[in-house]
Amino acid sequence: MKIEIEKSSGFCFGVVNAIHIAEESLKNEKELFCLGDIVHNGQEIKRLKKLGLKTISREEFFRKTNSTVLIRAHGEPTETYQYAAKNNITLIDATCPVVLLLQKKIKKAYEENKQQNGQIVIFGEKGHAEVIGLNGQTGYQAIIIQDEPDLREIDFSRPVTLFSQTTRQVDKFNQLAQKIHNRMNGNTPLNIHNTVCSQVANRIPKLEKFAKKHDRIVFVAGKKSSNGKSLYAVCKKHNPDSYFISKPEELNPEWFTKVKTVGISGATSTPQWLMKEVAESIRKIVLKDQG
Repeated sequence: MKIEIEKSSGFCFGVVNAIHIAEESLKNEKELFCLGDIVHNGQEIKRLKKLGLKTISREEFFRKTNSTVLIRAHGEPTETYQYAAKNNITLIDATCPVVLLLQKKIKKAYEENKQQNGQIVIFGEKGHAEVIGLNGQTGYQAIIIQDEPDLREIDFSRPVTLFSQTTRQVDKFNQLAQKIHNRMNGNTPLNIHNTVCSQVANRIPKLEKFAKKHDRIVFVAGKKSSNGKSLYAVCKKHNPDSYFISKPEELNPEWFTKVKTVGISGATSTPQWLMKEVAESIRKIVLKDQG
């Protein structure tokens, strides 16, 4: 049996950067807290926990003083920085540069829209850490569109400026933009900003080809990974024999009977070491069956 790990899968630049900053900071800090899960992958979180990284919730953060806290790649709203400054909290900012730039764009657009009685609309997952940080740039006045029914929250008689969470699918963003355009009065301004990260967008065509070329696909991601759910859906669409797991123990030996090729892929939050462990576990399953 041939087992192949997709070359473009695994950590994106923002996550690689955040984890590197965390590892380096742990060498110098007696106690380092991370505001929220540094990555939506339970196995990687366990690894970093062994190194000393302690995950805290937003509620816990806003009770802390005199601490050192890491801001993960997803970014944070303005009040996080304000609270830290007032309570002697040292922030180690690992916000992804792409997310940071998007925050600035949304903040600027929000200030400009005030003069036109316009609306900031963000295509993203409600409650997702990145979306909270983006919405925070507007004082939480943005309209978050997760699915088509949410479009009813938009006043189509007023100007609209549309952005996207960086990890959304480009085709779905374009579909949403078209639906908004179709409902707008032709004289009402609509500004569309495709802010899907190019590194994420470029993975989809590669993943489509990868899914088609293998008999089975094992997609590895944390159950809380928004990007993981999205990319797995791409696999499932192009290869019905695709399976979602979070760790090697979830592999089912029946998936690999009478199979010649298996492809392994993962989300932007899936570490390479975990996909390699999955590949090795599949090899052991196949050898056991042959023995």
